[in-house]
Amino acid sequence: MNVKPDFTRHANQAATAPAYFSVHDIHAYYGESYIVQGVSFNVHEGEILALLGRNGAGKTSTLRTCARVNTPELRRGEIWLDHQPLHTMSAHQASQAGLGLVPEDRRIIPGLTVEENLKLAQIAPPVGWSIERLYELFPRLGERRRQEGITLSGGEQQMLAIARALARDVKLLLLDEPYEGLAPVIVDEIEKTLIEIRKLGMTTILVEQNAVRALELSDRAVILDTGGVVFDGTAAEVLGDETLRAEYLAI
Repeated sequence: MNVKPDFTRHANQAATAPAYFSVHDIHAYYGESYIVQGVSFNVHEGEILALLGRNGAGKTSTLRTCARVNTPELRRGEIWLDHQPLHTMSAHQASQAGLGLVPEDRRIIPGLTVEENLKLAQIAPPVGWSIERLYELFPRLGERRRQEGITLSGGEQQMLAIARALARDVKLLLLDEPYEGLAPVIVDEIEKTLIEIRKLGMTTILVEQNAVRALELSDRAVILDTGGVVFDGTAAEVLGDETLRAEYLAI
């Protein structure tokens, strides 16, 4: 008989510690399909946390639930950001509270230049980084500030999507598959930027299929399987545990 390793012992280790961002026992549904099944984890200020798992494990659904978008529907549980109850908020209110979601499809606005995309993000308070500071962080965007955003390469569009989130007063950055379809050299460039903003105190949750790259970048990792947490610990623990990687990440 095959017995799965009990990695769930890690799942509650961080649950009682003070945290900048805290997810406690959230349950979310698409219609009557039970997708997010009692997920709990914490993220401390200035950390990068990798949210990992196989396809269908519930990573993006968990991220979307944290962002308070319309689907999936949160039916139970609490989500706190810097003492603010996101679970009581709409997506717009959560954004106002400092949550910045960069979705997989990037959602660059057609017809607007790079700079217009950034200015639109700052049209209402709270305003975050200045546009010139964002150009220092993403020099490629500064070079293409008058180019229509939708005509940028995939990597440049990802940079614009991240910069647009930072143009708001973001406390927590949620990145959904930021490396999807990008050349390794562009991934390197984006990783350098994420490291730089971590040095400045940014807190980030990263959903990424390229688990090894995500783990090498991250401080901690949460692994999901069929909508629930099976591991909550350091990224180094995952990189050093072949059984865990094979069972839940297929690497």
